[in-house]
Amino acid sequence: MLYDDKFLEALRLEPALRLVEACQMAIDRLDLEGKSDWEDGDYDILAEAYTLIMAVVEARLLPEIGFRFSKLSEDRETQCREMLDVLRHIIQTLESAAAKAKIESLRTKFRASLGSAFAYEFSQGDLDRVQELLNELRDHVANADGLKDEHRQRLLRRLEHVQRELHKKVSDLDRLWGLVGDAGVVLNKLGRDAKPIVDRLREVVDIIWRTQVRAEELPSGATIPVLAPPPTDHDHND
Repeated sequence: MLYDDKFLEALRLEPALRLVEACQMAIDRLDLEGKSDWEDGDYDILAEAYTLIMAVVEARLLPEIGFRFSKLSEDRETQCREMLDVLRHIIQTLESAAAKAKIESLRTKFRASLGSAFAYEFSQGDLDRVQELLNELRDHVANADGLKDEHRQRLLRRLEHVQRELHKKVSDLDRLWGLVGDAGVVLNKLGRDAKPIVDRLREVVDIIWRTQVRAEELPSGATIPVLAPPPTDHDHND
């Protein structure tokens, strides 16, 4: 197998970057220079990479690709050439997005470590749990009925960005709080189907708030403040 569980988990967090890497790994293993015939091992490598691309597209991890798969030929030699063409197409399509994702991820990581004396720090258990919850949210959003595709894609992109930039230390929690706000807008469109998403968002909020309380040295057990609505004329008259 080219791709182990650790790589697949990284792919969920950074789909553009890791899918380009996956395609390039497969091409490097083929040793194409001077190749005239396709061997069984070549087919296995191409089939694994091709199937991985299909899984990423079906899971809507990269909704912006808009890639449609053509039926492969019956002849194995032709199949190998067709699958190789798909791998090269994916690299060409995502190369720019992958480069930007890598730079943004590094920038966020370095900024948290060097750019500010103050940082929010998740416990390892909380960090792992948030990533797990975000993975589950992506699955639920990708498969939720009642969402317009544009809303689905926007929320999936937001989830991807949050996961990519989430490290043990972060300089701010804005992206996580922003995700909660974006998701809240979408939830109104789902009705009863929103419960699995609401449950996971509530747990994410609890972890964010716990991390914020610890970093800002707020009293233990402090609850999330809720702003009261502004007074109305009726209130003044009472």
